[in-house]
Amino acid sequence: MAKTYKLTAKRLEELRAELDYLKNVREKEVAELIKEARSFGDLSENSEYDEAKNEQGKLFSRKAEIENILANAEIIEFSEDTDEVRTGSRVKVCDVSDDSEEEYWIVGSQEADPYKGRISDESPFGRALIGSKLGDIVGVEAPCGVIEYKIVEIGN
Repeated sequence: MAKTYKLTAKRLEELRAELDYLKNVREKEVAELIKEARSFGDLSENSEYDEAKNEQGKLFSRKAEIENILANAEIIEFSEDTDEVRTGSRVKVCDVSDDSEEEYWIVGSQEADPYKGRISDESPFGRALIGSKLGDIVGVEAPCGVIEYKIVEIGN
């Protein structure tokens, strides 16, 4: 069974645009690089040709990756129901040990960016938060031990 990729509608459109660029622009550029490198002669000692073929491999790999994601994408639906943390929720948590508060957005793995507060629903922290309700205290397994967080706010 293929893996399902949870995406926002915005991210889905970004991936479609990237795929379109790769197919209609970048593919022609790489083909031209290969054609130019072939004109330099002996392919066995032609580093430009090797580099162009490597670039073609990366291009085909990225195209296949995006096509797989698009074929198995599940759009994150936002609802007014904010009783429970789920993928797509914005969550404010309070570290029980020091009362510090932080806000996170629970997203699919393709959109995760911890530096921007976007936590994957597949990460240990994201998995611990999914399904919890306002006021719940959840334990998150960390290298230093279990850290407890209280759910302070849930939104979209």
